Amino acid sequence: MTIATDTPRTLAEFTNLIDTEDYLNFFGISYDPTFVNVNRLHILKQFSLLIAQVDKAFPDLSESEKLEKYKLAFSEAYEVFKTSSPLETKLFKVFKDVPSNVVLLDDLTKEAGIIQ
Repeated sequence: MTIATDTPRTLAEFTNLIDTEDYLNFFGISYDPTFVNVNRLHILKQFSLLIAQVDKAFPDLSESEKLEKYKLAFSEAYEVFKTSSPLETKLFKVFKDVPSNVVLLDDLTKEAGIIQ
């Protein structure tokens, strides 16, 4: 699904966006609604990290240049989860922390020599 963006967009409009679909429509990015439903929080988290990098690396961009960089960042955030899982990207604390009282199946199979 996609929506054409023939009219110029503004940072004021950008700051009012809420949902993943809002960003996709704002930037005119085609998307799979089922994929978005499964990955929405991860996409938004990755996007927030990427726009922080854009803002730090390019502090003097014009509004249109900044929005173009943000569009590229959102596209990248969306594409990341087509090739990797949320567990692999470890964006959220729950994926980073390993409980001390849990033995992972992967660890058991590696120790048994089943998986290399």
